[in-house]
Amino acid sequence: MSRLEDLRALIDDGSARVGVVGLGYVGLPLALEFVRAGHPVVGFDVDEEKIASINEGRSYIEDVASDDVAQALAGGKFSATTDFNELARCDVINVCVPTPLTKTKDPDVSHMAKALEEIRKRLRSGQLVILGSTTYPGTTHELFVPLLESSGLRIGEDFALAFAPERIDPANKKFKVREVPKVVGGETAICTELAAKIFGAVFDEVVKVSSTQSAEMVKLLENTFRAINIGLANEIALMCDRLDLDVWEVIEAAATKPYGFMKFLPGPGLGGHCIPVDPTYLAWKMKSLNFQARFIELATEINGHMPQYVVDKVSEILNQDRIAMNGSKVLVLGVAYKADVSDIRESPALDVIRLLAERGAEVSFHDSYVGEISVEGRTYKNCDLTDDALAAADVTVIVTNHADVDYARVVAGSTRIYDTRNATHGVPGARDKVQKL
Repeated sequence: MSRLEDLRALIDDGSARVGVVGLGYVGLPLALEFVRAGHPVVGFDVDEEKIASINEGRSYIEDVASDDVAQALAGGKFSATTDFNELARCDVINVCVPTPLTKTKDPDVSHMAKALEEIRKRLRSGQLVILGSTTYPGTTHELFVPLLESSGLRIGEDFALAFAPERIDPANKKFKVREVPKVVGGETAICTELAAKIFGAVFDEVVKVSSTQSAEMVKLLENTFRAINIGLANEIALMCDRLDLDVWEVIEAAATKPYGFMKFLPGPGLGGHCIPVDPTYLAWKMKSLNFQARFIELATEINGHMPQYVVDKVSEILNQDRIAMNGSKVLVLGVAYKADVSDIRESPALDVIRLLAERGAEVSFHDSYVGEISVEGRTYKNCDLTDDALAAADVTVIVTNHADVDYARVVAGSTRIYDTRNATHGVPGARDKVQKL
């Protein structure tokens, strides 16, 4: 019996030891799902504070309860470590590390490369390595196949390699991790089979595709679709402004059509770990093949312009009452990239604050999920959302619509409001004080 057949048997009987490299918003929930399925799990991270927190039964992820971490530890099948030598004892290794963009907007796969190098040093026959970090099509095959095979082991014979993109949506209460179908593509048929088999233990549905390249492209298509349609919604918002129409009314009415329309909403720009980044990965790859991704470039231009548009509208609101932007007091509500999370990566609020400050505004912010931020070397600390804070602001700008904010109180206590998220819809008195995107 070959070592990969041995691995199949371990997966079938639930005894395969699973490693998860990267214990962030993707890796930690995935690790706990494997624990719930009965597999022994080891989590790996270079952040010693994260490891200490986990081993003390404390979660640092909004979507993961500390009780769930503590329960997993108490069951004796979960542990976390910074010691990558433990990788050698794992039968299945999931890589869930960040894949950001560089300052020049090029793909940064350095975190993946470092993780794969740690795995290569300890790679043995009978292991399955699964990459989940979003990247451009061809990354697994072109970069990481040669890296892992430099160990002297061969894919499909000695070990297996697959790509299975993460599909986690932070703060989404509608779909649990296991309820979102898992896409899997392997370097060989047995790679795909083994990856699908291990994920079958923790996901309700597994979708197999023909290659790692196809699986990589699936994730990019998903988020490029969203980025482009958000770009369309933002352009419609700009059109409605020129036409003196309420874009929110228009979109809600269009969304009543039961076919052929999918509702996307405008906003102050794109943020987060995926939507602003993934289309750029795809456009970068296609540029290397002398192909211009025109839809992506146009959507990126429109979405990237939205923070400037927001600041221009704030200036107009102040000018209507003969208040100069320079020296005005602006209160920004919400700096996380989306509602009900603490993640500020690529948040449009950071650009809005930067642009306001460049025009001389005195900016403060409130966000119950974020303690402080740094913008252009300046630190801003979260302020309490008091009646005095609302009254002191010349204009309140709603950038992120957290559910814990009492928007009726915001409307009542503010002098002027610019609402980029339609958070004040239906609030009494909003018509007199609020201008919307």
